[in-house]
Amino acid sequence: MHPDRRLTRNQDAVLAVLQEQRSPLSAQALYRLMRDRQPMGLATVYRALDVLKLNGLVQHRVSLEGESLYSSIHQDLHYLTCLHCGQSFVLDHCPVERLEDQIQTSGSFKVYYHTLEFFGLCEPCAHPAAPTPSTVHVDDESTADGEV
Repeated sequence: MHPDRRLTRNQDAVLAVLQEQRSPLSAQALYRLMRDRQPMGLATVYRALDVLKLNGLVQHRVSLEGESLYSSIHQDLHYLTCLHCGQSFVLDHCPVERLEDQIQTSGSFKVYYHTLEFFGLCEPCAHPAAPTPSTVHVDDESTADGEV
């Protein structure tokens, strides 16, 4: 954030709520949480998120359903996202942290944050359980010797 720029009361409140969260939130979920603390309209929440994002204080990712999710840059979360069931799993470490440090120290680019998400299939979706006898359907025209 530029040193001369100060956050508005609403922007500061939105940032404070995001910093308390363990997982990313949609703007609508954030809006619902804000109602008890500092009431503001949904449009104000979106404007605050835009300013916070442009100032490198909030990161943004889009779920498979197309929903925008926001989190504090201090969460530094990276994901494995299943294309079949849509579930996201948090990686326990950052595989590109060293690269980010190299970019920062080069002085040629100011990194606010990075996002990393791998897409594929989770274990249950990649290897679905074999059908049980109660779920196997036999065609009515099959013969006694197993030919169809």
